[in-house]
Amino acid sequence: MLIALVTFAAFLPALHNQFVNWDDDENLLNNPRYRGLGWTQLRWMWTTHMGHYIPLTWMTFGLDYLLWGMNPLGYHLTSLLLHAANAVVFFFIVRRLLTRALSSPSERGYALAVCAGVAALVFAIHPLRVESVAWVTERRDVLSGLFYLVTILLYLRACERGERGRRGYWLSVTAFALALLSKSMVVNLPVVLLTLDVYPLRRLGGAVGWRSECARRVYVEKIPFVLLAAAASAIALMAQLSHDTMVSVVRLSALGRLAVSVYGVSFYLWKTVAPVNLSPLYELPPTVNPWAPPFLLSYGLVLAITAIVLALRRRVPGLPAAWVAYIVVLLPVLGIFQSGPQIAADRYTYLAGLGWAIFVGAGLLSCWRSSRRSKTGTPAAWLLAGLALCVVVGLGVLTWNQAQVWHDSQKLWTHALAIDPQSSLAANNLGIVLAQQAEAIEHFEQALRIKPDYADAHNNLGAALVQRGKLAEAIEHLQQALKIRPGNADAHYNWGVALAQQGKPAEAIEHFEQALKINPHGADAHSHWGVALAQQGRLAEAIEHFEQAAQINPHDADAHYHWGVALAQQGKAPEAVEHYRQALEIKPDYAEALNNWGLALARQGKAAEAVEHYRQALKIKPDFAAALTNWGNTLARQGKPAEAIEHYRQALEIKPDFADAHNNWGNALALQGKSAEAVEHYQRALNLRPSFAEAQSNLINALQRLGTGKPEAVPSWKAKKAEKGRDPDQ
Repeated sequence: MLIALVTFAAFLPALHNQFVNWDDDENLLNNPRYRGLGWTQLRWMWTTHMGHYIPLTWMTFGLDYLLWGMNPLGYHLTSLLLHAANAVVFFFIVRRLLTRALSSPSERGYALAVCAGVAALVFAIHPLRVESVAWVTERRDVLSGLFYLVTILLYLRACERGERGRRGYWLSVTAFALALLSKSMVVNLPVVLLTLDVYPLRRLGGAVGWRSECARRVYVEKIPFVLLAAAASAIALMAQLSHDTMVSVVRLSALGRLAVSVYGVSFYLWKTVAPVNLSPLYELPPTVNPWAPPFLLSYGLVLAITAIVLALRRRVPGLPAAWVAYIVVLLPVLGIFQSGPQIAADRYTYLAGLGWAIFVGAGLLSCWRSSRRSKTGTPAAWLLAGLALCVVVGLGVLTWNQAQVWHDSQKLWTHALAIDPQSSLAANNLGIVLAQQAEAIEHFEQALRIKPDYADAHNNLGAALVQRGKLAEAIEHLQQALKIRPGNADAHYNWGVALAQQGKPAEAIEHFEQALKINPHGADAHSHWGVALAQQGRLAEAIEHFEQAAQINPHDADAHYHWGVALAQQGKAPEAVEHYRQALEIKPDYAEALNNWGLALARQGKAAEAVEHYRQALKIKPDFAAALTNWGNTLARQGKPAEAIEHYRQALEIKPDFADAHNNWGNALALQGKSAEAVEHYQRALNLRPSFAEAQSNLINALQRLGTGKPEAVPSWKAKKAEKGRDPDQ
């Protein structure tokens, strides 16, 4: 219980963390298919993969959604509870292993339990564990780790019971299967079990030998484990290849892969001893020179440690066992099988660190035994206890601080860039976080200075420029992104958005179509294709695409919103209102949906309700000029032109080039019989938008009234309402 509480306390800051844009967005925030444990969700979990085949991990996410919705607190709590459980299970494993290592039963007292506890805490609250615990996507680490450790514990119990342990043995095989279904990295377990059979179980080698009858039984025991590991390895390889994450031989040669592998082995050792300057990303350099100083230093360190292990193999038999287990556990994620943009990753040490934690516990126990035999006795024991306490407290403080690095995406990538200013991926990801700020463009440009052929950075820079209306420059970067990576669906999508904003819906549709050929599940591409069709007046076709977008992603608020706009343009106000309602259920702060709901209510003659919706929209988005204008229109129709004019004035303070506000201001003045002032506002509207047909018509009518002295006619609001229904932001 104490181990679980200390572990939980060290990671408490993680409970305040958010989801981050480091796979959490793709896996959880933008992925509705895991949300629940119904037949539809379970079928998806067990028949699909996103680079990893992890159906059990997906099931835990589905349970989280049922319990917590999309509140990140619940997801972090589940991961932390799993990790705390791992610490407890590991304590029992260490106690059993140390017990088997000791020759005298009289030495198996409270000191053994304390040393096992220290080993469990060294594993559990080491800062290298933070990435696996505080990053929601890495739930697969803590879940597979739980089944991995349970497998070992059951295996140890089965070995202790001999022939009576067959049930425990098959339970351990079952637990291993569950571990593989949580994350395939645990395929190394059969070799780890053989290592334990050598030491401390002493079921292989030594007096037993390697080919005796007893040894053959040990080998046969591993067959079910090996078969499961082989099947999982094949599935994992197919998942990686289909997700295009494996680094090609062209970029990383065989010698380069060996260099990266040895570097990883030494890097993790160093970070285990000195867990400072940890980062979510240690980016693989564009070119790997196997003879560069960092790699040469790694070769020397690994060779030196191997030599020491061999020299001490008889005197300290636990050392070679820990070294072999460490290498074997890391093997699937070393550079030999390089996957992803990283040269190393903290999360890969989650299981690899187990052996060294056991070694620390064993070393502490050995020192305690030596102190008991020495003349100093008790004082030395207290010194050891104090040293162990300092180590545990120090690790806990570092872990507490590191967990806060993962609080949100901006803090995460700011920290990563501080650790490595030459990380193009960190600069790109920080730009994504700051997408709504001008600073984003600087980070995308920084990423491209570091790595000019970075397709994602070109695409993201293009998208940021589209948001800022720099469409020609944006298209250049999107073209470059597609030149580097022709199958980039996002680049086609963003290019389509840019063309739509240029008033080229036909060309935009071509790119949305290309995006959907590459990624048929692109809800946004369907939604914007529908918007482009609506711009062409093809409302029925547009609605088909909005419907497809909503089917792909039922939580796509934009699809429902645009669907409502199209229905409103068809004169189907009640149906439009229903889709605005759905958009707001998904996204309660959707000011545009509230604004258009108000428009629909105004068309139905429900002025008071319409005004309330405009008021809510402005509460969410105080600078929403369109909502102020539409509120003014409603007031004008209620015979309150003075109040309407005040709303138009506020709209133009926010958006001085808002032609609609000038036109409607003119209409309100006309209602007051002020045709000369109305003419001035109609002219301003036409200066801003020369093709503004309604303003042109209103100007002609106003001039005719001034010339003939006829009674003022009521201006027409029909075209204005249709235009606002089409695009409330204009």
